[in-house]
Amino acid sequence: MEEKNSDRIPLINPPPSTATDGTASKLQTIGNIIVSIVGTGVLGLPFAFRIAGWLAGSIGVILAGLATYYCMLLLVQCRDRLASEKELPGTTTYGDLGYRCLGRPGRYLTEFLIFISQCGGSVAYLVFIGQNLASIVKGHGLTIASYIFLLVPIEIALSWIGSLSAFAPFSIFADICNVLAMGFVVKEDIQQAIGGDFLFRDRKAITDNIGGLPFAGGMAVFCFEGFGMTLALEASMKERRTFPKVLAMAFTWITLVYVLFGIFGYMAYGDETKDIITLNLPKNWTAIAVQIGLCLGLVFTFPIMVHPVNEILEGKLKKKLWLQKLHDNDAESSLTRLGKFGICISRAVLVIGLAVLASFVPGFGVFASLVGSTVCALISFVLPASFHLTLLGSSLSFWQKALDFCILLCGLLLAAYGTYNTIVGV
Repeated sequence: MEEKNSDRIPLINPPPSTATDGTASKLQTIGNIIVSIVGTGVLGLPFAFRIAGWLAGSIGVILAGLATYYCMLLLVQCRDRLASEKELPGTTTYGDLGYRCLGRPGRYLTEFLIFISQCGGSVAYLVFIGQNLASIVKGHGLTIASYIFLLVPIEIALSWIGSLSAFAPFSIFADICNVLAMGFVVKEDIQQAIGGDFLFRDRKAITDNIGGLPFAGGMAVFCFEGFGMTLALEASMKERRTFPKVLAMAFTWITLVYVLFGIFGYMAYGDETKDIITLNLPKNWTAIAVQIGLCLGLVFTFPIMVHPVNEILEGKLKKKLWLQKLHDNDAESSLTRLGKFGICISRAVLVIGLAVLASFVPGFGVFASLVGSTVCALISFVLPASFHLTLLGSSLSFWQKALDFCILLCGLLLAAYGTYNTIVGV
């Protein structure tokens, strides 16, 4: 690199040090960003707006979107700095950045938080499916936990499928069902407004319970999931220089949709808004079809969510002496039948453990806010700001350092205060 880092404006003019070996176009990258970020959390936003108020909720979503966008660019800039110094050649992972900035504890901390966040997202999937199935099928004496455990054999069998590409159509199907569910909520809003059941003055702009703000903030952060895909998304582009603009375009539309959907959902149902907005939909065949579609999509995308967890666990297991003996000819990829059986057992145990955790979760909204307030805030805000200050602190201006410190502090406060309010109840 001939250009010094101090001569550039960080984040606006990214360094040209990375190779352009990606294949994704701008439009494809926008699609990948949307698929990576938008998930079931969006269906909990109206409940968050009910807790915080429509104005406070809107501001919270906008701030969460801006902070997540900025921190994603910080992460890319940190990777580019290491690539320019040839300290970590090739594709750098989030864990590699943690190791470079904080040593081995940094790698362990980063991978542990990613592990917990993936487990949290997997548990949220199970809770979401359980609550929706319980609302659809009533009068059979089955609890939400019962429906969750009925899914266990299916999810264990799916977790044994080796190719994740087989689940790609179901992931797209789940996203389509999300869009349909959002469309249904908006339709119900309009119908209630026309029918005269809607009174704007009954909808609070800002809650009088200050504890509701961190709760809603945690939910907003949870909705911008997919932070761990940042480096992979940027590396997949043909023109990697355009990633900040493409990311900004995608985040603008996602944030706008989040705000409007949260407002519409809360305006439609007011204090009756449930933690999953689909539970407010009328029990007609169309609404039930949307709920069933959402559940089916998540059943088949659950293995994608737990795949990184399996990789981490199996990577640790392969280092154990007893498991190394289960390979043929010392080849890591050629497991014996006993070795393959052990991997299947470990995946089954993971699914059962996640189902047990999900059976104790009181509700989707509470759990999503807890995950967003803790691991998501740490992964999305605290770690990127810390890495940026560590790697580029000497070349940053006062205001850039101040902004990083502000994000770092806010992330820690959200993790602490939001967790407290989630546990004691809003």
